[in-house]
Amino acid sequence: MSTNGAPPETPGQPEPPSVVRRLEGESAAALRDLVETFEELQTVLRCCERLVTEVAGRTHPDEVVVEGVWTMALLSYARSFAERRTGATLTEEDLTSAEPETEVLKWHKVLLHLRDQHTDPVASPRERFTIAVTQGDDGAASGVAITSARQPMVDEVTVRQTGAIAYALSELVDKRIEAQQLVVFEELKGASKADLEKLETVELSPASS
Repeated sequence: MSTNGAPPETPGQPEPPSVVRRLEGESAAALRDLVETFEELQTVLRCCERLVTEVAGRTHPDEVVVEGVWTMALLSYARSFAERRTGATLTEEDLTSAEPETEVLKWHKVLLHLRDQHTDPVASPRERFTIAVTQGDDGAASGVAITSARQPMVDEVTVRQTGAIAYALSELVDKRIEAQQLVVFEELKGASKADLEKLETVELSPASS
């Protein structure tokens, strides 16, 4: 993904720009939404890579790590389809375009359902408890029992399928970012120095060595 201060597709390693100014127009907002969506999808991919290491590479996966990373993956995936400043960056039509001839919409709905489970403010996604009464030989109540049903951890197949969807969508969004960068840059070509200097300056952190 091209994100430097020069026009897209500039060959080589350009020098850092001396001044960077904030753009707030509609085209810039659309580009910002695309970049934010791309980063969410990259987070999904990083989470899936970590989860494969846990669920497929270890006899006894760390359940805390698996649940925490999987929850982050689900949240980031769902945010990729959220309404942003310029509307939804991704739609169900984009899914079928990025992953044709698959059950991608079915997986999409499952992932959103799992997101709801993992973000429920009350119900636990990992265990269900039942309170029961025990009976003696005479049929009378003899005590109270607490039983639980442990929910299975996410499996390798689900993780890999989620990663495949996120990867396909990342490629689609990356192409849109490149196209939108051109749109924004074309709009700025006619701007005078005086017009540009009216824009707010963005402070950049020094590049780490």
